[in-house]
Amino acid sequence: MPLDAEIDAFQTATKDLVGVTVRSLELLEGRVSLSQFRMLVVLADHGPSPSSKVARGLGLGASSVTRLADRLEASGHVVRGHDPRNRSIVTLALTPAGRRLVDRVMAWRRAELARILGRLAPSDRAVLAAALHRFHEAVDRADADGPYGSVPP
Repeated sequence: MPLDAEIDAFQTATKDLVGVTVRSLELLEGRVSLSQFRMLVVLADHGPSPSSKVARGLGLGASSVTRLADRLEASGHVVRGHDPRNRSIVTLALTPAGRRLVDRVMAWRRAELARILGRLAPSDRAVLAAALHRFHEAVDRADADGPYGSVPP
């Protein structure tokens, strides 16, 4: 069982990383909501995708994804299409404006993380990066068992 100090260190790191993420969202300037931006990021990561796959990636139901897609299509960030093999499958894809928005936010995050990491010695950065890769692998293994641990009611 991890020690309380180890868990506390991860809790602190989580707060720090969420802080960087939240500050980066100021670049959205109210044009899209956090939920909408999450959809844009899923589409940026996976490319044009069936709406059902986007729903799974966001952990949302189909109707919620439809509402998000409606707003993002109206704002010019997403375009709907159909799978050429099955016209009943609705696909979603980023527009150039959607891609630019995601790229702008992610570029800011990278620059901010580079600025923060620049305060550490190269050897410390290497150790942290290796540990974070192993942590990510552990998360992936846990996700294979199901999406996240159960949340109490």
